[in-house]
Amino acid sequence: MTNNPSKKSFLAYRHHAGKYSYWLGYILLFWVVFTPTRSLCQDDSSIPAAQIPSLLSATRSIHHLTFGNEPVPLDDQAIRERFEKEFLLILWNRPQVILWIKRSARYFPIVEKMLEKAGLPDDLKYVAVVESALQPHIRSSKGAVGFWQFIKSTGLKYGLRIDKSIDERRNLFAATRAAIDYFKDLYGIFGTWTLSAAAYNMGEHGLQAEVLIQQIDDYYRLHLPRETQRYLFRILAAKLILKDPRTYGFFVTDTDLYPPLVVDRMTMTRTEEIPVQTLAQAANTSFKTIKDLNPQILGHYLAPGSHTLLIPRGMAKGFENRLEKRMAQLASANRNRVYIVKKGDTLAGIAEQFNIPLTALLIWNHLDFRKPIYPGDRLMIYP
Repeated sequence: MTNNPSKKSFLAYRHHAGKYSYWLGYILLFWVVFTPTRSLCQDDSSIPAAQIPSLLSATRSIHHLTFGNEPVPLDDQAIRERFEKEFLLILWNRPQVILWIKRSARYFPIVEKMLEKAGLPDDLKYVAVVESALQPHIRSSKGAVGFWQFIKSTGLKYGLRIDKSIDERRNLFAATRAAIDYFKDLYGIFGTWTLSAAAYNMGEHGLQAEVLIQQIDDYYRLHLPRETQRYLFRILAAKLILKDPRTYGFFVTDTDLYPPLVVDRMTMTRTEEIPVQTLAQAANTSFKTIKDLNPQILGHYLAPGSHTLLIPRGMAKGFENRLEKRMAQLASANRNRVYIVKKGDTLAGIAEQFNIPLTALLIWNHLDFRKPIYPGDRLMIYP
């Protein structure tokens, strides 16, 4: 191999740059921990930095915590260290916390009312924050979905409809009702809300096994999967910050918060599927609004069956009559929109013939592009 001075210089530069980056990282970490952080919710000119606590001072002020009225033994140094780790990591992620605060104004009133009616601790609402960041469509790597992150089997067990058309794990009302029922069962098994939360994370059978093997029924002293060992402390950190965001430098005003849902809630039973666009027309709103208010609806159609839907406030009056009228108009128009497949036809060719997007043709007729069509098949062609 021949000597290359320029290459040697580059390698030397990269070596020294790596060393400098290493020390620069430590300097940055030192600065973050020991200097006040500025709120991302407030103009720098309106709040002196001295009013926003440093990360260290934020931890020093915490002496008493509970979950479901069960005290957290923060006087145990090992337990305090576990809490402080999660608290500081969450406090560091200020954009995420801001979103938690904003979304909580929209969803907490509904969850709080349901928890109170069921006689469950208000603290359980923070489970949904940690599970999903209060997002209806979020999906975990293990297939858990929605506000309360139910896997399919548990969701079905607690009465949620989960199929190719409807996924009630994404519906705040249905998923919260299921979570309440699940937590009632877990509390009946374990007798504490702390262990119930751990079981919600890792599964009741796994936790029962660990309690039996380790001969300990105290969450804080059990050796559990790493995620579950962190789980309750993340919930506690969320509770602490969301209950008093200003103490931790989040100076959010009422105008910063996302507005609560202002809707009519109505139940309907249909024997035929309904295009979401037709629902939107009957509710005098848009396709997107119906989908946003009812994230449990998958695709472009509401499947037959009984459904509880959210529509914009004031639109419930006369909704059924408007829907019947729209459905009658749709049925009448559909009689003139049928194309009968001929020999040699392809979906792409039919779409081109009628100058429509192929994807639209697939959606209108619930077709899979990978499956064949046959002569005599009847396809809907909308304008």
